[in-house]
Amino acid sequence: MRILIIDDHALFRGGLRELLQRRGIEVVAAVGAGDEGCRLAAELLPDVVLLDLRMPGMDGLTAIHELRRAGFSAPVVMLTTSHEERDLVESLRSGAQGYLLKDMEPDELVSALHDVVGGRTVVAPDMAGVLARALQKDTPPHPGRLSFSTLTRREMDILCHLAAGQSNKVIARELGISDGTVKLHVKSILRKLEVHSRVEAAVIAVERGLCPKS
Repeated sequence: MRILIIDDHALFRGGLRELLQRRGIEVVAAVGAGDEGCRLAAELLPDVVLLDLRMPGMDGLTAIHELRRAGFSAPVVMLTTSHEERDLVESLRSGAQGYLLKDMEPDELVSALHDVVGGRTVVAPDMAGVLARALQKDTPPHPGRLSFSTLTRREMDILCHLAAGQSNKVIARELGISDGTVKLHVKSILRKLEVHSRVEAAVIAVERGLCPKS
């Protein structure tokens, strides 16, 4: 996997480069300006562009538009500190294939990048609930054919935690179970609901009003 990093914070940029390289990911370049990043993307043709949202000069959203206008078709993933719904929605609408947070665990970040290369759209677990609520505003609830009767009580509990945007580690801590057990339950939930991601599951839970608001 070949990654191009565009982020105006030099210390973060350098640290991220080293982190990815230690995990066997090639960083073809790491630059601090959107216009330079767009030029290098066309020149180096990375598999993924990791892009900061807020930068002086050309910001992340402008950079995505420029990349797509220039014909760059590889995935672009926002890596940001913003938890704002507007930033998430605008990034995805602008053509980003992912929206990740800078405080993610390193292994979660690497896993998300592999998912992106595999063709999936990825959203940080903490933002799943935000995306679900945003989609609910734009899409009226539909009756659908899904039945939740096959979900166990534990799976329903975990589904509600997913709808709240919680990561596996947080869910495991709150329910007093292991990360591995949470992962198994999440896989079962996705299979039973016939969806492909935890974000889709969270959207369904919010649309159907399955979980009490905290």
